[in-house]
Amino acid sequence: MHPAADLDELVARLDGCSGLVRSALDVPVLGVGLWFPHRLADRLANSPASLSKLRRALHRNHLEVVTVNGIPHTDKSAGTGLYCPDWTESERLRYTLDLVDVLAELLPDDASYGSISTVPLAWRAPWSRARNRAAREAFDRVEQHLARTEARTGRQIRVAVETEPGCVLEMIGQAAAWLDRYSRPYGGTSRIGLGLDVCHLAVQFEDPAESFELLWRAGVDVVKAQLSVAPTLVDPSDASGRYVLGQLGRPKYLRQVREWGGPGVDDVAQASQLSGHAAWRMHAHLAAHTAPPPPLSATTGVLDDCLARLVGGGHPLTHHLESEVYVWSREARTQQALAKRLGKELSWLRNRLTALGLQEV
Repeated sequence: MHPAADLDELVARLDGCSGLVRSALDVPVLGVGLWFPHRLADRLANSPASLSKLRRALHRNHLEVVTVNGIPHTDKSAGTGLYCPDWTESERLRYTLDLVDVLAELLPDDASYGSISTVPLAWRAPWSRARNRAAREAFDRVEQHLARTEARTGRQIRVAVETEPGCVLEMIGQAAAWLDRYSRPYGGTSRIGLGLDVCHLAVQFEDPAESFELLWRAGVDVVKAQLSVAPTLVDPSDASGRYVLGQLGRPKYLRQVREWGGPGVDDVAQASQLSGHAAWRMHAHLAAHTAPPPPLSATTGVLDDCLARLVGGGHPLTHHLESEVYVWSREARTQQALAKRLGKELSWLRNRLTALGLQEV
């Protein structure tokens, strides 16, 4: 995902970092995930010239787009504001419909579908039956728009609702119960399903086997999976370990911490409220190809388990696997340095996927 405040900045990042990553991987075409702030989404949805400019940048860099991150609304989002506007507000609906229209125009001809990530309805408070009804009504309108878009363009766009610590849909079971309304039990493909964030699942200490069973029983599709690992502090009584954990990520973003078998806090700065008697995991999307700084460990086993379930069986449970790493042990100071790290992470994931039987084309 390339965060950019406007179209010129987005094009510059595609010309820079993304092109460098593709060259490093030596692939003819590289898939990229995009993010548009709401004003840029509105511009692209309503300005053919702007959309053509973006399409040209993708073409000259041999890049393609099948998925869009629709969670941040602006480039100023921070803290619980990341989830605002939420699904009870009209701005969230308008933004998502713009993303549907844009992605339908950018989707490559050979893509089976396009996907858009969205927030887990809202931050957990305040929430009520009335707010839940408002979110239902908004999603019903999204589903109708997705059907109209498919009929008009012949392209299928699907919305992936994530789970995240602290939100209304925090656990896989909650998401499965809320999303079963949109399931297609007789073999059809649902237009609205789950965005499986493996880091979020790991932070919550959720068991992959149980999580996939809940989804199967509810008939909820995994529209998209986001791949990264979370840091683990096995011994929270270790003061040096607490310090290292607190240095990961940026205070601008929530770094939720969960304790095995116990409660959690909304940010690592509040971790002293936890008992410290069992392991901690923190919401920070780390690369899987390299170990976190000691004494921390990573949830690589959870990632491997989820990958095996997603693509290691007789048929894939999703066609969209997206690397989502935004926390590095050291800040990358140049586009070249960032591209080198991303290339190593994607190579690691490629090796894992080919070991599970997938083939490059």
